[in-house]
Amino acid sequence: MPSPTSRPQPSAAVVYHPVKTDLAALRAAVATQERIAGWGPTRWYETLESDAGVGATEQALRDGANAVLASGGDGTIRAAAEALRGTGVPLTIVPQGTGNLLARNLGVPLNRLDEAVRAVFSGVNRPIDLGILTIVREDESESRHVFLVLAGMGLDARAISATRATLKKRLGWLAYVDAGVRTMLRDKPLPIHYSVDGSEVKSISVYTVMIGNCGLMPGGVLLIPDAQLDDGLLDVVALKPLGAFSWLRIWNKIGWENGVLRKTKTGRKLIDLVNDTRNVVYDRATSYAVSVPTPEPIQLDGDDFGLALAASGRVDPGALIVRVLPEWKP
Repeated sequence: MPSPTSRPQPSAAVVYHPVKTDLAALRAAVATQERIAGWGPTRWYETLESDAGVGATEQALRDGANAVLASGGDGTIRAAAEALRGTGVPLTIVPQGTGNLLARNLGVPLNRLDEAVRAVFSGVNRPIDLGILTIVREDESESRHVFLVLAGMGLDARAISATRATLKKRLGWLAYVDAGVRTMLRDKPLPIHYSVDGSEVKSISVYTVMIGNCGLMPGGVLLIPDAQLDDGLLDVVALKPLGAFSWLRIWNKIGWENGVLRKTKTGRKLIDLVNDTRNVVYDRATSYAVSVPTPEPIQLDGDDFGLALAASGRVDPGALIVRVLPEWKP
């Protein structure tokens, strides 16, 4: 019998997407690390088609999980984070999706299952911010969701809504490029009204407006260079149309300046000299509200969340604890 002063063994829970997860490999990796760490038996929770993982994670919490490992795509990770918000129970990611957006920004290895699992049992806790988005529908109903990386209206949300499932399965993140090109050639810029931190409402015409919690995208594209997961702020980026070569200038700003020049001291000085903010506009805030004249697709962390007339985002500082290995770098 255990002594009266002995502590109960901690135990983990795995919330997994049944289609995207190599369950046999994951079970083997968890069993190995669980034994090495001396933790109790891990409980397993499968997500449902009707529930990306909020309900499964909530059940894991009721069952006393000391840490949660989420295995799946960005939708599974976002759902687990929504349930874990403010609980203090840490989340570890096994990236199995198309974009793996939060994993990239945390430096989680995308193809090393054992290393990701090891973080659950022997990693360190890191508090990060969550974005909270309230979506207003055409019938004036509202819903509230968390986002980990990026929420957006405009070209990005239209492209995600238009992405064909078969192409996404075959090409992964490149499927969004296909949809983005088709959307760009067909659609006109979007007129929006917006307010930053409750300030006066202003108008602007954009290709897209995105509210970010961090800035690294697939392919090493640094969409929002100053965004940090734990700075207590949201970073807003608006892509503005300006003449026939708008998209070339936008790609130069995001791909060349953010992806190449910002990596060196000399490059950053060159950016400061040019200071071209005509096509790409950045802002920082604790809250941001946007409305559109007709219903538009809206996306959270790369998932289609239907049509909206308005959305308001705010930051919840340090609301999620993620468990990582100290050597992980984005």
